[in-house]
Amino acid sequence: MMVTVTGGSGSGKSEFAENMLAELVNNAKGNNKLYYIATMKPYGEDAAWRINRHQKLREGKGFITIECYNNIGRCMLQSKSNVLLECMSNLAANEMFTETIKDKYSVYHKICSGIDGLKEITDNLVIVTNDIFADGVIYDKSTMEYIELLGMVNQYLAKISDRVIEVIYSCPLVIV
Repeated sequence: MMVTVTGGSGSGKSEFAENMLAELVNNAKGNNKLYYIATMKPYGEDAAWRINRHQKLREGKGFITIECYNNIGRCMLQSKSNVLLECMSNLAANEMFTETIKDKYSVYHKICSGIDGLKEITDNLVIVTNDIFADGVIYDKSTMEYIELLGMVNQYLAKISDRVIEVIYSCPLVIV
């Protein structure tokens, strides 16, 4: 099963996604290993605080963490794995803003190809993404390209997911 979980910053989507994947694995037969693909690069105090917070949230849940900031297609996973990818907005930024800004369409295809590869080898795949589209602010060109990229990726995720859930104030709203 593939599930996309979205929501705003601080909505509770990460904890919801972790619990959902653990529940999916508990209710299934087969491989019960839980993998957490972490995409946030540890830049600065804020990032370190967020990473530490997420590590504490999943403490004791049995996740094996794989740090993978880009090229998710290269993540080495066992067949029939159970994977939580946290989070698409970080992955998209990492892919787009390396040394130079890359074309959003080539980044889109690279990310979607990596997702397709993960979906193919996993029993359960839960992907967390962000809703960053409602502030109404016009940003500089590269930021607007990034926002458009994330919107395209989120549309793709919704299309190929078995379920899409928006988390609002820790309350899940099933979209599909």
